[in-house]
Amino acid sequence: MLSRKYAHDFQSTQSPRCFLFETINPANGKLIASYHADENVEDILQAVAQAQTEWRRTSFATRAGLLERVAAVLEQDKEDLARLMSLEMGKPLPQSRSEIEKCAWVCRFYAEKAESFLSEEAIQTEARESFVAYQPLGVVLAIMPWNFPFWQVFRFCAPALMAGNGALLKHAPNVFGCAQAIVAIFRKADAPTHIFRNLIIDHQTTSAVIAHPAVAAVTLTGSTRAGKLVAAQAGNYLKKTVLELGGSDPYLILADADVPKAAATCMASRLLNTGQSCIAAKRFIVVPQVKNAFEDACFEIIKKKTMGPALEGSFDLGPLARVDLRDQLKDQFERTKAQGAKLLFVGKPMQEPSAFHPAALFTDVTPGMTAFDEEIFGPIAAIIPARDEAHAVALANQTPFGLGAAIFSADLERARHLAVHHLEAGACFINDFVKSDPRLPFGGIKESGYGRELASFGIREFVNIKTIQIA
Repeated sequence: MLSRKYAHDFQSTQSPRCFLFETINPANGKLIASYHADENVEDILQAVAQAQTEWRRTSFATRAGLLERVAAVLEQDKEDLARLMSLEMGKPLPQSRSEIEKCAWVCRFYAEKAESFLSEEAIQTEARESFVAYQPLGVVLAIMPWNFPFWQVFRFCAPALMAGNGALLKHAPNVFGCAQAIVAIFRKADAPTHIFRNLIIDHQTTSAVIAHPAVAAVTLTGSTRAGKLVAAQAGNYLKKTVLELGGSDPYLILADADVPKAAATCMASRLLNTGQSCIAAKRFIVVPQVKNAFEDACFEIIKKKTMGPALEGSFDLGPLARVDLRDQLKDQFERTKAQGAKLLFVGKPMQEPSAFHPAALFTDVTPGMTAFDEEIFGPIAAIIPARDEAHAVALANQTPFGLGAAIFSADLERARHLAVHHLEAGACFINDFVKSDPRLPFGGIKESGYGRELASFGIREFVNIKTIQIA
């Protein structure tokens, strides 16, 4: 058991019952639930640390059995979990169902693959025997966002738990109901007590948790600003971090692109989750030969999109997750318009106090405009003219972000060359939109963060890569 010397750090950041968090339905502004901050943070940390010392000694088969049971619970309770997600952050209900299904997939993927990903690897040297072993680090703290409130958590905890680590979740306050539901899923799946715990805490207390000796590593998905703060705090204690941050993904539509397919794919990516995705298509960069046709195709798609409450009908778009996010998006929309971008389409606004923002399509967006320079987290698409292919690549890379990118072209070899050698991003997709997949590494460069999630790369982020040599 760890020392309790850090208990005063948590007590000094909050008085008993003083912090009240509220979850608000973004579709109508009504209160869903209220939560008081945890008063027993030290006890939770001690419990997870103790559980991890036992969990790390379990077999891969035991860990896989847990994740298989978790996957079964996710599928069994999919409808209730999806409705909770849509209620708390506004995601269209079919997308919420798909998110739960994807969580079950990542659990089963690591249940099947983790042992092979972490098997000992022999290395030929002059010694009698040399090999690399992979050992768990300890307790991993995950600071997770609201936009994919189940998927973001499971893509962290499935590999972390299969590697023998303990999992500690600090979720976004507007989806605390989802966080508690995830804990209940593990309980229902007969997980060892305390191997996965949730913390209802504020930012100041989160800093103290990062500093606590029970925490071995930190992973964060969120804004670039949040990533820099967490990296600095964790770095002060020499703790490993993985950061998946913002993005302003460029999608290049070249002269030989299948324009209808490119437009449909770009708009699907831009409007997924009501545009609230770090890997959504953010900047459509189009060469002159196809610009008019692409604009027309995008216009025909976006004008047909419907918007409304996720639980009250079958809509393509829901509200943004919070009213302040709607206000921020509205400001970005107005600035882009004032800067000279041509507005091809904007939907009808909905009444407050909801967090709805209408879908919009700009063209003739150029560097220096808000829709080019900033990450737009909502259903606003920006078409950017390029002089030629080389200029399109230069515009694509003219961003502090480097998460995803896509190319639309009939010349697959040429597109492959551009993706491999020229686009600055952690993932480049050809004739498709960027998406996360348990089988492929996921992460970015530049201000989109560092480290990788998913695949073999993700599970090896939070292990001790240990060299063993026998003379």
